[in-house]
Amino acid sequence: MHPDNTTGSCVMLRDIPAAERPRERMERFGPTALSNEELLAVLLRTGTKQESALALAGRMLYEIGDLRGLKSVSLEELTTIKGIGSAKALLILAGLELGRRIALPPLNRVAVRSPKDVADVMMEELRYHTQEHFVCLYLNTKNQIIGKDTVFIGSLNSSVVHPREVFHKAIRRSSASVICLHNHPSGDPIPSKEDIDVTRRLREAGKILGIELLDHVIIGDGRFYSLKEKGHFI
Repeated sequence: MHPDNTTGSCVMLRDIPAAERPRERMERFGPTALSNEELLAVLLRTGTKQESALALAGRMLYEIGDLRGLKSVSLEELTTIKGIGSAKALLILAGLELGRRIALPPLNRVAVRSPKDVADVMMEELRYHTQEHFVCLYLNTKNQIIGKDTVFIGSLNSSVVHPREVFHKAIRRSSASVICLHNHPSGDPIPSKEDIDVTRRLREAGKILGIELLDHVIIGDGRFYSLKEKGHFI
């Protein structure tokens, strides 16, 4: 049911006993004791003249769909919600990004031996993006990750993902090899002709420079596709 704040009977935080307010409950019992709405209310800090921070948090979750919807929500989408200005929206997005980064596995010196290793490391970072992100992992002679860069954001084609961007950074990091990845926002990791063309161009450049392109892995929603494993490197 949609939160009903039109009757004029909306309970404001000042009307709630202090011990039951989200921040006070969090201070007393810890964050795990709070509901999703209460946690969001703590981030929002204030509501509007018409509704409390708690009511605003509940309505925000209702309009987004559920808590999972926050993973891919944009600044523009948040600020279309009545009562959520840019300051509140940026605070929410910053909190989400910190949580996402904490959840990511550490990359430094992680060894990758297979496409699954690559997908395990990068799946959660890439699967929810609503635009394509082209990412390079730079490896040493032991196939350990020594660096990562997002080279391009947007629709993939051979004119925008240029070998000089990929291999310039590889040279600066003294990389022995490179693994490229990008996501498909549709969730389907099957490569397009452009994906294959980009891969071929990068492989040829790597051969000239002596820095091997080990693989190009496409990330979908819980699925991945290795162009090397599927025979596109022959």
